[in-house]
Amino acid sequence: MQNDIMAPKAKEIPKTLKKHKEARIDNYFWLNDRENSEVIDYLNQENAYYQSMTTHTKKLQGDLYEEMKGRIKEDDSSVPYFYNGYFYITRFETGKDYPIFARKKGSLSAEEEILFNCNELSVGHAYFKLGGLSISPDNKFASFGTDIVGRRIYTIQFKNLETGEILSDKIENATGGSVWANDNKTVFYTKQDEVTLRADKIFRHKLNTDSATDILVFNETDDTFNVSVSKEKSRKYIVISSGSTLTTEYRILNSDNPDGEFEVFQPRVRGLEYSISHFEDSFYILTNKDKATNFKLMKTPENKTGKKNWVDLIPHREDVLLEDIEIFKNYLVIEERSNGLNHIRIMPWNDEPDYYLPFGSETYSAFTTTNIDFDTDILRYSYQSLATPSSVIDFNMKTKTKEILKEQQVLGGKFDKENYIEERVWATARDGVKVPISMIYRKGLNKDGKNPLLLYSYGSYGITMDTYFSSTRLSLLDRGFVYAIAHIRGGEDLGRQWYEDGKLLKKKNTFTDFIDCSKFVINEKYTSSKHLYAEGGSAGGLLMGVIVNEAPELYNGVIAQVPFVDVITTMLDDSIPLTTGEYDEWGNPNNKKYYDYMLSYSPYDNVKAQNYPNMYVSTGLHDSQVQYWEPAKWVAKLRNLKTNNNLLFLDTNMDAGHGGASGRFEALKDLAKEFSFLLDLEKIKS
Repeated sequence: MQNDIMAPKAKEIPKTLKKHKEARIDNYFWLNDRENSEVIDYLNQENAYYQSMTTHTKKLQGDLYEEMKGRIKEDDSSVPYFYNGYFYITRFETGKDYPIFARKKGSLSAEEEILFNCNELSVGHAYFKLGGLSISPDNKFASFGTDIVGRRIYTIQFKNLETGEILSDKIENATGGSVWANDNKTVFYTKQDEVTLRADKIFRHKLNTDSATDILVFNETDDTFNVSVSKEKSRKYIVISSGSTLTTEYRILNSDNPDGEFEVFQPRVRGLEYSISHFEDSFYILTNKDKATNFKLMKTPENKTGKKNWVDLIPHREDVLLEDIEIFKNYLVIEERSNGLNHIRIMPWNDEPDYYLPFGSETYSAFTTTNIDFDTDILRYSYQSLATPSSVIDFNMKTKTKEILKEQQVLGGKFDKENYIEERVWATARDGVKVPISMIYRKGLNKDGKNPLLLYSYGSYGITMDTYFSSTRLSLLDRGFVYAIAHIRGGEDLGRQWYEDGKLLKKKNTFTDFIDCSKFVINEKYTSSKHLYAEGGSAGGLLMGVIVNEAPELYNGVIAQVPFVDVITTMLDDSIPLTTGEYDEWGNPNNKKYYDYMLSYSPYDNVKAQNYPNMYVSTGLHDSQVQYWEPAKWVAKLRNLKTNNNLLFLDTNMDAGHGGASGRFEALKDLAKEFSFLLDLEKIKS
């Protein structure tokens, strides 16, 4: 390693930030200006430093890239799904980065009609994403959104599928998706606040008209709420959803009456969460009403939608989280979670006994996928585990037989799932709570403390870290790594209470759970502090920021992807995307109680003079969710205060946003950087 290369040193310009009669000094606040040429110069210097310090790993990065790419079926395609007379397919061509969206009329043997070739549309753009593809009910028009920066700001356009013409209609600053009314000429879409990027307005647009004349049909004035618009599976209703972390509200409009007024389904009540699904003459409601922490299923007539009319269908259970439902003509399908594992429950409407799909592993995930048709006995779902490639399966709910339509192919001829051990173990947190850890490693592992182990986690927003298969991960496993996922509080892995116990004034449980899981894998000799690595992104990057402040001695290396680390300053700035909607997750620092609590763990504010692990920090200049200046300021402060010579890298993608590179192969280059960082620390070269 080339430690003789001088690391960049950001200049210090003290800025006093005052709140609650207290002052914080931020020496690097000036980095919060992407239009400032000095800021760009500093980011470029950090990039140059990273490149220079890792010159010796370039061959390893290239080998990893080719290895990971070599496992991918380049001419891959999705399992076709049938909708409104057409089979829809997404496919890739060999050597191409971007998908091709296509359809076939009536039969899979019919001639292919290419809707969009993103390889052609992406030409000239460093970043490209097509989203929100939606077909009109008469199959003649497509609406679609494109993002060419990576800030998730889309331009919606329309294509005549009969002539191939792109219409002149153009809708800027949208979320990308749009919904067709049944008249084939009216669409509803969502626009964002230009500063905060909060989705706050729903508009109605008529085909072949200037978007400047579009009609505003709903404006969400509460800045803690975000809005979206969708269409019910029954196709009878267009639905506006308005939600915050704790509260939801829906508005409905008959799809045959696009110029009508949306009606409130059930007015918002703080703390009441619900979602709706229409079937025949009723709505089915997944809700936490009546203190149903893990949610229950209720039902109401479609013309009496207020909560006083809701009646229980599946009651609340303390040990089972109700996650989602899927409605068919003859079946109700329930997605549940208990003991940290997914379960799919089939309930016939005709009072025949219900049953669960059988899953044998403890490190799997299974969920329903594309089920657009009402009148079918076929349920399509996906199954995978840490060692089992992802499968798409059609299950006949009547005959209870299944057909595996597709299993992810792992090319290269070296992969055999029998070479790996999957395991779920339970660490005891400092307050006595048992925290599950899912892990995978090659057979023959010796628990001697010498194995490199990468521990990943997220732990926020009630997002469950389901186990999943990754062909790229094999590049670590086959070099002796153990890969593990810590299912810490703040996610919803063990039910809704698991989330409640890892947010707001209980947020520190998220961090201490991860540290205690780290100690567990060390004590059980899966690894040691010399060989333990941690990884997390976004809110998981906040987790990384806390653990390196609180327990740096446990880790040899840490990867922090687009990390949310400047908690107080960001949460006090309501011009930043997502801030106001986050108050129910983190707390509102305008309230002194929350300010003090957040300040006690905010990674940036708690950097101190101590030894830190080797660290690789990545970000994107155009990130709309975690602004680039958070990791930039954090790294600058770490450089100034850390007391050892361990590696510290800031790698900024000057073209991309929160999700990184947009092409499927470009993204592998980012992964190769991360893997080479770990392997280089372990002195594993090939």
